[in-house]
Amino acid sequence: MEDSRSSVGKRAGMVGIFTNLLLVVIKLIAGILSASVSITADALNNLTDATSSIVTLVGFKLSELPPDHEHPYGHARFEYVSGLVVAMLIFVIGFEMMMGSVKKIINPVDTKITPLILGILCISVGIKAGLYLYYKKKGEEISSSVLLASSVDSKNDAITTFVVLISMMAERYFQMRIDGFMGVAVAVFILYSGIILAKETVSPLLGEGVNEELKNVLEQYILSREKVAGCHDLMVHDYGPGKRFASIHIEMDKEEDPIVCHEILDKIERECLKKYGVNLVVHYDPIVTDDPELERLHEIVLSLLKMRDERLTIHDFRMTMGKENVNLLFDIVLPQELLGQEKEIQTSLEKALNSIGDKTYFTVITFDIGFNS
Repeated sequence: MEDSRSSVGKRAGMVGIFTNLLLVVIKLIAGILSASVSITADALNNLTDATSSIVTLVGFKLSELPPDHEHPYGHARFEYVSGLVVAMLIFVIGFEMMMGSVKKIINPVDTKITPLILGILCISVGIKAGLYLYYKKKGEEISSSVLLASSVDSKNDAITTFVVLISMMAERYFQMRIDGFMGVAVAVFILYSGIILAKETVSPLLGEGVNEELKNVLEQYILSREKVAGCHDLMVHDYGPGKRFASIHIEMDKEEDPIVCHEILDKIERECLKKYGVNLVVHYDPIVTDDPELERLHEIVLSLLKMRDERLTIHDFRMTMGKENVNLLFDIVLPQELLGQEKEIQTSLEKALNSIGDKTYFTVITFDIGFNS
């Protein structure tokens, strides 16, 4: 699967290099012949795309490197690093084009628009539209964020070239000197594309939270397995496309045979890797399921928390009994919007418990931050 994915990515990179370099050549010729900064800016925009394809190709190649002593989780993040390099190049070219376009606004020069130049722009729009469809298909085929980003970039380039085409027709047929302004518009678009690309590549490098769709799929699969009573604390670490590692706590009845539970959990780990491409590590949580008093208190605590915020959930619920006191020990999954309210939540919960019970209740709470709550 990984070899196929890499080969598709490298082939798409080669197509992007050839196509964008072709567009660079014909647009530069058109820009020089017409003395149009907006066409030249559009040509340099395609040069960034060609560079992007080269870096993408290198990124896919480097991401194939096997794990080593210094990088035990592999090198798949090279795909993200390549996107960051492209973003930096886009910033440089966008800034240079902005300066050149502003100069033409201050000191305008007549453009020379011919039917040949208009035809070149029309062909360029068609080529970019075709490249958009190609990248989109291949990106969806291998679930590559880089190729899908390239598809969006190609679609935007087709729109940009179409706008430049309209401006050239306006200059030719209506004598409107808007070439410098269109150059600025294209430069702004190039800079904006660089910002978006940088954000998309920096975010996974910094460490994103678990994808909500993946979270739901994994939890639904795990909860459907035999003898699983519940699960919580799912954490996913992304080391690049196809290199995801995760950990989760899975609850099972403490009366179940530990050997049987171990076999079930082992199978879950293997199936998650096979079905979803996730290297899963499971923490086994034995829980009490036959204590009516524990279950009653569990329901009371949960209902009190739900009255405060519907998103609050609990797990690892235990208790220790004294003659007059009851200690309740459990974890609360706290939405990030409620950070800083831990003490208040614990105090109000204990007050509510002691107002409805005939014993004194104390709580020992561990707060887990639920970034996807």
